[in-house]
Amino acid sequence: MDGKDLGAKAKIAAKPLRAAASKIRKPAKAKIGHVLVVEDDAILALTIEQALQAAGANKISICAGANEALEELRAAKPDVVVLDVHLADSNEGWEIAELLSAISPKPPKIIFSTGAPQDIPEEIAALGPVLEKPYDPERLVELARKPRRQGILALLRRKNAKS
Repeated sequence: MDGKDLGAKAKIAAKPLRAAASKIRKPAKAKIGHVLVVEDDAILALTIEQALQAAGANKISICAGANEALEELRAAKPDVVVLDVHLADSNEGWEIAELLSAISPKPPKIIFSTGAPQDIPEEIAALGPVLEKPYDPERLVELARKPRRQGILALLRRKNAKS
């Protein structure tokens, strides 16, 4: 058998391998569903929106204040809430996070955004990761994709709901 025949046979043998390899999918990144962005800085809100769109978020709602955010939360249930702690109409934006955690058996993932992380009470900061402004929008996307932490209260609520 000469080299020409060997090359032809190698190409024929490689076809099924190429076909099989093309069917192998890379692991999909975790999807980002509906994101509610509560941010009173319009430029930052648009930057966040662009990063989330590029990451494939299904829907992005932007609210500039606490009252608008509460209206949005009555109308829809987001999967993730990006929450500026110091809003123009509320200096304690974390109250929204407290409310979500208290009234919902499965609250959305909360990501805090603030220029003063030291001002967030410890028990509130435990509700979700805190990003200090300015931050890399890719870090926000990474956190939005991360699976929810299951705290003891969430586990107890789920157990009671099944009973």
